[in-house]
Amino acid sequence: MLAPEVIAGIAEELAEADRAHTVIPRITARHPNATVEDSYAIQGVWRDRMIASGRTLVGRKIGLTSKAMQQATGITEPDYGVMFDDTVYHSGAEIPVDHFSNVRIEVELAFVLARPLAGPDCTLEDALAAIDYAVPALEVLNSHIELEGRTIVDTISDNAAYGAMVLGSVRKRPDEIDLRWVPGVLARNGEIEETGVAAGVLGHPATGVAWLANKFAQHGARLEAGEIILAGSFTRPMWVSRGDTVSCDYGPMGVIECRFV
Repeated sequence: MLAPEVIAGIAEELAEADRAHTVIPRITARHPNATVEDSYAIQGVWRDRMIASGRTLVGRKIGLTSKAMQQATGITEPDYGVMFDDTVYHSGAEIPVDHFSNVRIEVELAFVLARPLAGPDCTLEDALAAIDYAVPALEVLNSHIELEGRTIVDTISDNAAYGAMVLGSVRKRPDEIDLRWVPGVLARNGEIEETGVAAGVLGHPATGVAWLANKFAQHGARLEAGEIILAGSFTRPMWVSRGDTVSCDYGPMGVIECRFV
């Protein structure tokens, strides 16, 4: 394990990079023996500082849950991070590029919990029973650590590269639709760039919700009612720049549109 003062120092570096919209050198280049446990400790210190500064936690993101994303990153296990209220946008939003160090888009489903969900033996069926509704979402990825050569330790430390999310307006209960077959057709400036279906996320997009509940149980914690769980991308990330218009067609779950300014 890294020393507590090292963990706190890296958390402060990441907080400053977030404020300045810059990137820092890879943690694993400077601390090659850093572990996944170290990375979640760094994320935890950063999270607590953000909450102390007045930000409100609204949910969790799960990353690296699909083969597409694992192949794109070379990382083969899921990770998770936190989401704050000031990072939530809705379809039609104009999103300032200057809020981020770099901008990539992923296609996902988000779930809002109707009741708490706890492990350690949480199943997909348990997760579906706890979900109030699903809603389509775009995740805006934003790395504060140099991208080349990143490992899962770097990514987790950096709040799983979460920047923001854009939520659609169509809500579906899990018993209203077969969530595995929700499509995503992602376009930039009218040109289709990525396609996928939600089953690409661990076979069912809500599987990650159960996985996260079981992970939390290892630390004596649970997912709470009302939390938004961003369940992981079923397309590869797409780079966007200032002036780009992004749209994603989710078939029966509607279309999300946003513009980067």
